[in-house]
Amino acid sequence: MHIPIIYEDNHLLVVEKPVNVPVQEDASGDEDLLSLLKQDLKVRYDKPGNVYLGLVHRLDRPVGGVMVFAKTSKAASRLSDQIRRNAMEKYYLTIVHGELGKERGRLENYLVKDRKKNEVYVVGKNHKHGKEAILEFEGREQEAGFSLLEIDLHTGRPHQIRVQLANYGSPIFGDQKYGQEVNHPGQQIALWSHRLVLTHPTKKEDMTFTSQPPKQYPWSIWQAYTRD
Repeated sequence: MHIPIIYEDNHLLVVEKPVNVPVQEDASGDEDLLSLLKQDLKVRYDKPGNVYLGLVHRLDRPVGGVMVFAKTSKAASRLSDQIRRNAMEKYYLTIVHGELGKERGRLENYLVKDRKKNEVYVVGKNHKHGKEAILEFEGREQEAGFSLLEIDLHTGRPHQIRVQLANYGSPIFGDQKYGQEVNHPGQQIALWSHRLVLTHPTKKEDMTFTSQPPKQYPWSIWQAYTRD
């Protein structure tokens, strides 16, 4: 499996996650990104024994785009701390049903995950298991009943963007779990991890990494936002 490397040094490995690949081993038994990258490092650097690679954030299985991994435990600790402090900026592109124009918004909800069903629900603020979820969105383009949004993700709850946008009345194209009323089986979810902004764990420099979605429908409606 080809996994594009966006950036690599002694502390960081930034890649473009392929769609429909789990980030780490799950019950499906399918090849997972973490194991594939560890094997690649082992082969490329001729490393004996186990290879360390720290998983500091996640993407849902059907979602593609930029992800950062830590090649040292020091880097993993410092990146995880950035995420806890909301200092790592995570931006996504998504295509939703409905024409939102240049609308901007901030969504604040409380979410609960049903682990047996692997589904997330919006609940009231006083729900004892509810976890706060915040994102901001900005409309970029609209056409043919769809809108292209940029998402600034403030918290990293499971399925957060998908659930919050569906609850807002703008389900994501292709999302079978939270938009089954308007989507069709077999459609690929139009949600892409587009940009990460972080502080290098040892150099202390701000770094930005980007990834563009593929030139496939519905991304191809707005080809300026896609890669060749």
